[in-house]
Amino acid sequence: MKYLLLLSSLIFLASCTQETQNQIGRSLQNWTGVNGVLEIYAGEKLVRKFIQVDKLTTATATTDVTARPYRFGYGVLDENFDGIKNNGEKRVYFEFSDYSTNYIFFESPR
Repeated sequence: MKYLLLLSSLIFLASCTQETQNQIGRSLQNWTGVNGVLEIYAGEKLVRKFIQVDKLTTATATTDVTARPYRFGYGVLDENFDGIKNNGEKRVYFEFSDYSTNYIFFESPR
């Protein structure tokens, strides 16, 4: 019975489109979480840093599938840019535009 269930799951995943497979993978990643870091720059200067970011999401219209030109997420605002959650640094919601922002998102090496 276990082998039949495993085989049917593999056949189901193989028959999915690449986008559906990506969505399933992102769902698993969202469930397991990621320890991401988001750095936002104004020119060459680091102006904001968020740590413990689970994911970045591209906004989409409510009644349409068109992607909006901004990203959003939740993370801890690292006010002193040290990469560690200190007293007083809280988890916040953030948004940033694709048009006006240079950013780097990566998994924390810690």
